Amino acid sequence: MKKRIVALFALLFSAIFVLSGCKGSQGQQTITAVGSSAAQPLVELAGEGFTKNNPNQFVNVQGGGTGTGLSQIQQGAVDIGDSDLYAEQKSGIDSSKLIDHRICAVGMVPVVNKNVSVDSLTIKQLRQIFSGEIKNWKEVGGADLPITIINRADGSGTRASFEKDVMGGTPFARAQEQDSSGMVRQIVDNTNGSISYLAMPYLNDTVKTLKIDGVEPTIKNIQNNTWKIWSYEHLYTNGKPTGMTKEFLEYIMTTEVQNNVVKKLRYVPIQSMQYQKDAKGNVTPVSGEGK
Repeated sequence: MKKRIVALFALLFSAIFVLSGCKGSQGQQTITAVGSSAAQPLVELAGEGFTKNNPNQFVNVQGGGTGTGLSQIQQGAVDIGDSDLYAEQKSGIDSSKLIDHRICAVGMVPVVNKNVSVDSLTIKQLRQIFSGEIKNWKEVGGADLPITIINRADGSGTRASFEKDVMGGTPFARAQEQDSSGMVRQIVDNTNGSISYLAMPYLNDTVKTLKIDGVEPTIKNIQNNTWKIWSYEHLYTNGKPTGMTKEFLEYIMTTEVQNNVVKKLRYVPIQSMQYQKDAKGNVTPVSGEGK
């Protein structure tokens, strides 16, 4: 009898423990944002701030590239698809059911190994390098040093933006390709004579940035379109966002995030852009009302 009573109490205690655990887990909410590595630092840091304000709500942020983000959100596999491109710019994506939330602009910057003596290129020279027409730094005023191209992988939105703004239909030369912005930066740092390109949030002192047509890659020059190589960071939802997804998207557009996190990471707040770019690449001034 005593053994039966002990067993009964043990069973009741286990049931109470399991039920109390379920109640706790039910109080937590998680959304998942996948895609652009250029957008990833911002979405991660904004997610941390959002969770700090809402302790039971978590934003799971993953990279994988713009192509992955757009395909995953199109399939409804994630809550948010991060992209450097308009959805209609990506082949295989039906943009009709996707809602675009532009959260900031970002500059794409050519970077070289620090041993490269060249400081500035024309846009034509940059195109000729990445197309393979120019193969040695001495051809653009540098030392006699072979050029090693490090490109982004085909699904990268950073690559697509650079391709549109720099290559203008000229194909890339065959070259090493990397999915990760961090890996690109590391390879350029370790490879003499190398060149690639990075979104501004990934720039640091391990690589050297280049001017284009004498223009420096600065926030101000992106705002006024003097620096031509830039795109928006888009967070796409499959239909109108609701619940926690809607709350997070509203949070990322608050003054707190736009004036602090966005600027800290060297993105450009949407409201400070003096020019706008459409899906066809057309650039026009932002009207006073639009700003």
